[in-house]
Amino acid sequence: MATWSLILGIVGLLCCGFFAGIPAMILAVQAKRQIAQSGGQQTGAGMATAGLVLGIIATVLYGLGAVFFVIGILADPTLV
Repeated sequence: MATWSLILGIVGLLCCGFFAGIPAMILAVQAKRQIAQSGGQQTGAGMATAGLVLGIIATVLYGLGAVFFVIGILADPTLV
């Protein structure tokens, strides 16, 4: 799960925004919970943390982009 979280975080940052960023965050939290329950026997906490951070960054950046896009449309509707 930690590996998939990292992969989805990277993909979300590069091109898919919300569609990969949110699942990356969900998988990262699940992976961290699973690692904690295993008593540290499982590895990948660093990848889960990186996936969580990248998922958050991707979601925030694409969210801000969407907000700025809407503001731009409202400011000058002839652009569309």
